[in-house]
Amino acid sequence: MASITFKNVVKTYDNKVTVIPDLNLEIKDKEFIVLVGPSGCGKSTTLRMIAGLEEVSEGDLLIGDRRVNDVPPKDRDIAMVFQSYALYPHMTVYKNMAFALELRKVPKDEIDRKVREAAAILELEPYLDRKPKALSGGQRQRVALGRAMVRNPAVFLLDEPLSNLDAKLRTEMRSQISALHKRLQTTFVYVTHDQTEAMTMGDRIVVMKDGYIQQVDTPQNLYNYPCNMFVAGFIGSPQMNFVTVRVEKDGDGQVLVFGNSRIAVDKKELISYIGKEVVMGIRPEDIHAETAFLTGKSSIDAHVDLAEMMGSEIYLYLTSNGQKLIARIPSRFDMKAEDHVTLALDTEKIHIFDKDTQKIICH
Repeated sequence: MASITFKNVVKTYDNKVTVIPDLNLEIKDKEFIVLVGPSGCGKSTTLRMIAGLEEVSEGDLLIGDRRVNDVPPKDRDIAMVFQSYALYPHMTVYKNMAFALELRKVPKDEIDRKVREAAAILELEPYLDRKPKALSGGQRQRVALGRAMVRNPAVFLLDEPLSNLDAKLRTEMRSQISALHKRLQTTFVYVTHDQTEAMTMGDRIVVMKDGYIQQVDTPQNLYNYPCNMFVAGFIGSPQMNFVTVRVEKDGDGQVLVFGNSRIAVDKKELISYIGKEVVMGIRPEDIHAETAFLTGKSSIDAHVDLAEMMGSEIYLYLTSNGQKLIARIPSRFDMKAEDHVTLALDTEKIHIFDKDTQKIICH
């Protein structure tokens, strides 16, 4: 059983700086959970507390049913993979993978079996006699994974393991790590600042900011139902558009007004906001050029500041009524910089946030 539980955990450093004010989180056994957020949000500190590399200042940290606040790292049954690989340069791949087992006085035949099994899974068999300097970045990272695998830990901790790799290798390694998790059936805790990694790998994602958890949910739910503007803006690329609008009554429904644009919506949660300003959120892919979407109740006029051809689609950087927007439209639409265009918002996909608290009012 390798669940991980944080109960009112606080982390304060000697200089009285508190980086984790109050952390409560339940990570299930065999789950692949991703901690994501901007630099300084506390995600790596959280991981290092699980590893025992950082002390818990207050509260309880449990691995399984065991409180591990005072348990040394070597006795926690965890393995950690860093972004820097941390391989021994003078040892072969085989020796690097076997080293931790040799320290534990594991029998030689068992070490050989475990190393060769891990090497087969990670496609490292041709490289077992090479030293790290003769390997590519992706191969070195696989050796670091293999070194953790042979120990058969209850928990894998991965601290930005792909950040030193180029874009193509990162994509390959993402799928390899996901496949490894399915094969090993072990708890994985993965830290990254890259929301694409988080969205493609995690069973659940923990979004952090300033030491606080903002939201914990599946990738799809985070994307479709963000709880506040920070999560909405952090998850998704390009990020969600935010437009300050005024809510006005329109028959039985409401309209969102900015400049000359009036976007019709019908959401009972907005009744108490009539006459007030709120923030409308809309994702770039929910702004359309298709005529089927173009109605007077959803269309906006905009000036194209920049058009980026991305292959199958175009990113349009727009100004509408003084507000900046990004749209993702199919490349069959011939739109370019300096064009004046009429686009439509998919009103079913609009998110409304409170302007003061930045919390969601309605989706």
